[in-house]
Amino acid sequence: MRLVIARCSVDYVGRLTAHLPMAPRLLLFKADGSVSVHADDRAYKPLNWMNPPCKVREDGPTWTVTHGKTGEKLILTIEEVIHDSSHELGVDPGLQKDGVEAHLQELLAEHIGTLGDGWSLVRREYPTAIGPVDILCRDHTGATVAVEIKRRGEIDGVEQLTRYLELLNRDPLLAPVRGIFAAQEIRPQARVLATDRGIGCVTLDYDSLRGIAPENPTLF
Repeated sequence: MRLVIARCSVDYVGRLTAHLPMAPRLLLFKADGSVSVHADDRAYKPLNWMNPPCKVREDGPTWTVTHGKTGEKLILTIEEVIHDSSHELGVDPGLQKDGVEAHLQELLAEHIGTLGDGWSLVRREYPTAIGPVDILCRDHTGATVAVEIKRRGEIDGVEQLTRYLELLNRDPLLAPVRGIFAAQEIRPQARVLATDRGIGCVTLDYDSLRGIAPENPTLF
C-alpha cells in the first residue's frame, strides 16, 4: 500500500464531473488497484475513490488515475507532497468476529440456567441423522428441549430446528421434545414462524453470557 499526504486538488471525469479544491489530503493507492482520497473527517469514507482495476500515471504535478474498464478518471493536481511511503501489508487473515455461533453455544451450555431455573444440560452437539443439535437439555420438569443457536435468527434456522424436532420426537427416550430458537437477533418473520410451530424464541445477550447472566431472558 502506498500512502501519500499531499496538498492537492482532485477532478473526477466520467459519467459526471466533480471537483475538490486545493487542500491537504491523504491518498491511498492499494495493492488491489484501488485509489481513494481522504480528508481528516468522515470516518472511513473517502471524498472520492476509484475501484480496481486502475492505472496511475504521474506526469510531474499531474497524477492521472484511469479506470481500466470504464475509462473514468481522477486527475490529481499536486501542489506539495508532504509524505510518500509504501508498505507491504501481506495477506490479511480477515475479520475474526466475536460471539460466533460456536462460542455462543459454549457460553449458553455453560450457563444453561439462563433459559430457566432448574434447567440442566444433556449434551452439546447432540447427534441426529441430519446433523447435530446445538444443545440438548432438560427444563425444570425434566422435559427434553432442543436448542438451535444462531448469531442472527433467520427463517432457515427455524426450518432447521423443525427438522431436528421431527427426528428427536421419534425417539421414545426423548419425546416429547420441544424447541427453542436462540440468537443475538431474531428477525420478525423467523419469530412468527417459530411461534406458529410452537417453538420458543430466546434473544441472547452475549455480554451477559460472558459475565453476569441476564436477570430475565427474553422468552416468546
